[in-house]
Amino acid sequence: MSLMSDPFAGFERLTQQMMGGRQRPHPIPMSAVRRGDQVIAYLDLPGVGHEDVDITIERNVVTIRAERRPNYQDGDEVIVDERPYGVFTRQVFLGDSLDLDKMTADYARGELCLTIPISEKAKPRRIELHSSEGDPQQVTTGGTEGSAS
Repeated sequence: MSLMSDPFAGFERLTQQMMGGRQRPHPIPMSAVRRGDQVIAYLDLPGVGHEDVDITIERNVVTIRAERRPNYQDGDEVIVDERPYGVFTRQVFLGDSLDLDKMTADYARGELCLTIPISEKAKPRRIELHSSEGDPQQVTTGGTEGSAS
């Protein structure tokens, strides 16, 4: 059986093997968006089972660690294998404006979705401004706004 592949892929694998036996963990591709009062991060982990994904939080750092193993069986003759295997990691440094205690994680179809609400303290809010000249006034605080009403 003959399959066409990138002629330089073999050279790249050989170079990696010669440079050292231990490879660094592979990075996990990620995208993140702010949607209303929450931040949503999507991380790609194709071919990784949910039991092989570990998420930890320490202070304001979320660490995602996953492991992908080849699905070879005894007696298989590997013809082409360009898929990355091993440990994949990603650390995400989060600011104080997010509520990590309410973070949720969902994993489906090889995509990890982290949903992190914005903390109540970081949301814009109105406070009452008292004046010795008359009625109380409302002031908006938070964000980049700060003007009196």
